[in-house]
Amino acid sequence: MTVRGRFSLDTNILVYAVDRNAGERQLQAGELVGRAAKRDCVLTMQALAEFFHATTRKNLLAPARARAFVRSWSDVFEVVSADAAVLSDAMDAVEEHRFSLWDAMLWATARQSGCSALLSEDMQDGRRLGGVEIIDPFAPDAETRLEMLLEE
Repeated sequence: MTVRGRFSLDTNILVYAVDRNAGERQLQAGELVGRAAKRDCVLTMQALAEFFHATTRKNLLAPARARAFVRSWSDVFEVVSADAAVLSDAMDAVEEHRFSLWDAMLWATARQSGCSALLSEDMQDGRRLGGVEIIDPFAPDAETRLEMLLEE
């Protein structure tokens, strides 16, 4: 069961929150980002950069609009960055746990920042690694697992 505490959001949640073609996922992600803003949630610099890249590359947002989202989220959330220790941990996770490098970097940055959970649909839902639980917020059983992180 998920413990309360600090957590982080993967890029895909941020992208879904603004993607008008994502249907129900847009609604879920938008609500999740709004609720996360009231909790101890951090965003990684990497997730913000990936958001800007993905939304502008896919023509979901004009660069100025994508930049406005990044600025707004940077004002609301603590933004944390990777360092050499994070890179080392991420490379270990690639080798030992078969993560992609970019997923491993997000996980390692969240871990270094004291997160107990990382919300992502791109990693193995329910997996616990280095004290960080991966939660797919779109999984059928996610609601009950998310409530402990998001309850006010």
